[in-house]
Amino acid sequence: MQPAHFNLDPKENSRFVRILQAIFGTVCIAIATYWLIFQYGSMTADPTMWITMVFLVLFGAYQIAAGTGATRKYISIEQDKIILKKSSFFPSVTLPADVIRKLEIFPLSICFISKNNKKTVLRFGLNYTEIINPVKDSVTEFAEKNGIVVEEKKEEI
Repeated sequence: MQPAHFNLDPKENSRFVRILQAIFGTVCIAIATYWLIFQYGSMTADPTMWITMVFLVLFGAYQIAAGTGATRKYISIEQDKIILKKSSFFPSVTLPADVIRKLEIFPLSICFISKNNKKTVLRFGLNYTEIINPVKDSVTEFAEKNGIVVEEKKEEI
């Protein structure tokens, strides 16, 4: 089985856009630092300035992370493990083949059930449907190679 890597984001940003994101994030943090240093006296009188500064710093940090690619969502399927990053904010989850007990494949999601009955769900959504079938096929092939039970289910409302 060849290792497979699928990007779960709706689109891939170009290198130019990622550089602009990192620069914009740096500018946001620089402006917040400038206001902290040179407007400190007025900030004690106006608490909304603190809210603005915190927002600028957090937004700048997110833009830098997005520019460096740290916020990308993906699933990487290797010989003996699946690496899943399903959120822009949280770290990736590694699911070794010997820990996965069962896979439940739904039309718009995949549920990984571990041997201790912990569920990890990958939801695809409706915006980027081209990636659903290739991911399902690769996950099914991974399960067959590693002796994992696969159940295809229909979602009930």
